[in-house]
Amino acid sequence: MKELADTLFGPDADSHTITALQMAVRTVLVFVAALALLRLSGKRTFGGNTAFDMVVKIMLGAVLSRAVVAASPFWGTLLAGLVLVGLHRLLAWASFRSEAVSRLVKGDAVLLAEHGQPCPETLAQHNLTHNDLLEGLRDSGNVAALADTEAVRLERNGSISVVKKQE
Repeated sequence: MKELADTLFGPDADSHTITALQMAVRTVLVFVAALALLRLSGKRTFGGNTAFDMVVKIMLGAVLSRAVVAASPFWGTLLAGLVLVGLHRLLAWASFRSEAVSRLVKGDAVLLAEHGQPCPETLAQHNLTHNDLLEGLRDSGNVAALADTEAVRLERNGSISVVKKQE
């Protein structure tokens, strides 16, 4: 039985000796482990688009892929993925409890326009053109003109939100 497991899984394989069958079996194991890690990390990790969440997404994929191709030790790689998810959970918890940690980890929303008038300095600081602002109005606020807005913000996740003028 151990020989079969060794043949299928390749616990001692490295990136030069791993077989296609072993990579396929490792892929299934890493897929199951990734699903478990995603469930552990919580819904906001893969539902959110803040830089904080994107870093976890990219790093988790990069770390776990090393286990599939035997570029790093299998169990150590899964442990690294667990540590990454744990760190994300810890920082998310700390961000929830502390506004200072939240600002450090996630940043702040910024005002792009107020009372129908753009804030040119803020737009320039965030490399947004007037056309980008108008696109955000149409896309997020279903508003055609800046004059129809009370406030327009660049949110922490990079999206543009619109508060329409009261009629």
